Amino acid sequence: MNAARAEHGLVPLHLDGRLEGAARRHSRKMLRTGTFFHGEFAARIRSAGVRTRTVGENLAWAAGGVGLARSIVQMWLESPAHRANLLRPGYRLVGVGAPAGPFNGFPYVQMVTADFAGR
Repeated sequence: MNAARAEHGLVPLHLDGRLEGAARRHSRKMLRTGTFFHGEFAARIRSAGVRTRTVGENLAWAAGGVGLARSIVQMWLESPAHRANLLRPGYRLVGVGAPAGPFNGFPYVQMVTADFAGR
C-alpha cells in the first residue's frame, strides 16, 4: 500500500494496533459466517478506540497467488472506490487483517480487511 501511495506522492500509512484488531476481527467474522460485507465499519472502527475525523475500509478475498498482498493492492487500484480509499491524502493510519480459511466453495482463501483512519 505504501509503495502505491509513494508513487502518487502521498505520505506512508502507519500501522495502528487498534485498526489491525478491528480488521482481523472483521475478516475472521466473514470467514466464520461465509459472508462478504462492510457492515457498520465506521462504528466498528470507532468502537476499537480510533477517534479520527475520517475512516474507510477496503475488503478483498482471493485464492492462490491472487491472494498475495501485491495482487490485492493492484485489484484495489483498479477499482475507483477502493483506489480512492487507498490513495486518500488524509489517511495516516492503517490496520490489516488477512486470515485464511475456507470461503465460497474454496478450501483456502485470504480474507482481507484494510481499515484506514485520518483526516
